Amino acid sequence: MTESTLAPARPVVRLKPRAGAQAIRHGFPWVYADELVTDRRTRALAPGTLAVLEDDLRRPMGLVTVNPNSKIIARMLDRDPAVEISPPWLVARLRHALALRERLYDAPFYRLVHAEADALPGVVIDRFGDLAVVQPNAAWAEAHLDMLVAALVDVTGVAHVVKNGTGRARGLEGLAEETQVVRGSVAGPVTVPMNGATYMADVIGGQKTGLFYDQRPNHALAARLARGGALLDVFSHVGGFALAALAGGAASALAVDASAPALDLAQQGAESGGVAARFETRQGDAFATLEALGAEGRRFDMVVCDPPAFAPSKPALEAGLRAYERVARMAATLVAPGGYLVLCSCSHAADLARFRTASVRGIGRAGRRGQILHTGFAGPDHPLLPQLAESGYLKALFFRLDDDRAA
Repeated sequence: MTESTLAPARPVVRLKPRAGAQAIRHGFPWVYADELVTDRRTRALAPGTLAVLEDDLRRPMGLVTVNPNSKIIARMLDRDPAVEISPPWLVARLRHALALRERLYDAPFYRLVHAEADALPGVVIDRFGDLAVVQPNAAWAEAHLDMLVAALVDVTGVAHVVKNGTGRARGLEGLAEETQVVRGSVAGPVTVPMNGATYMADVIGGQKTGLFYDQRPNHALAARLARGGALLDVFSHVGGFALAALAGGAASALAVDASAPALDLAQQGAESGGVAARFETRQGDAFATLEALGAEGRRFDMVVCDPPAFAPSKPALEAGLRAYERVARMAATLVAPGGYLVLCSCSHAADLARFRTASVRGIGRAGRRGQILHTGFAGPDHPLLPQLAESGYLKALFFRLDDDRAA
């Protein structure tokens, strides 16, 4: 073999002393910028470069992808520093992820890849039948997108693939926003069956990938509790809790969201599912609408609030907790005695204990008391990486409320 045919040596990046090598050996997948020796050579690496990570004693730890523009400067791809990131490597990871989802669900509607928890750092893939939406939220995935899409088609047989290049995560990686169809075609919203309801997912212009699969088990429990009653679904997006409740036998449901296009999709879902006669929408600011409903004297057997992340980062935590408390206070006043209140948070910076404290404080300030019936999390197609708390972002608290008898 001549020298010209030898594979080029990979760059090496090195941890600083006492920079978390033990945590990485135990499965933590990230290296922060202040933990890595960032000399001129490392800073010059192109985002998405594959490199060998060494500890401070120059012992190889694995193959990482490096992005000098990100606070997460390196992400672990494989514990084998010599592995090739090739079509077979991607196929093996995708097959492993698919095997779990096929065991969990009878129909191909689920989150197929949940980033680090499925050993594909920064990659999110949601499947909608023969269509998949890929979010390449890390620079290495952007650089290897063609290979990733080809492996996805090979493993799943999907005919249509959308690249959704939007969102906060890509901004933190220094990646441009871009959404495009990269395989096949998309004619319009995609019909998604879930929990007996029919949803319409806008995979091109909707939020995230077009639908939130993570709430599936929480939708199911809420639907059971809401049977025969009136439900209010605030921050409803395309009708998540409302349509599931109607499919489960709720007497009526009112969906509230700031987005008129999302509510149009919710209405289409209600019509497709045959529940439109019991479904109503109201477009507007959630807080203003909660206040208006209170002024109207409206009461509901169940109120669900599933807001966007009020605390997307640690600096936003305190303001986010105050917002969660405000939501709980305003929503609790609309729950009929003996009714149910479901409060959700998708903020990974607000852990369960803090979110629960804020929620309970808000309920108390509304003059209500209650039991916590259930604490819900994301469905099993959103697995947790135990070493990475950020992979367990979703919390859902189910309360049964009565008036404060001691007041």
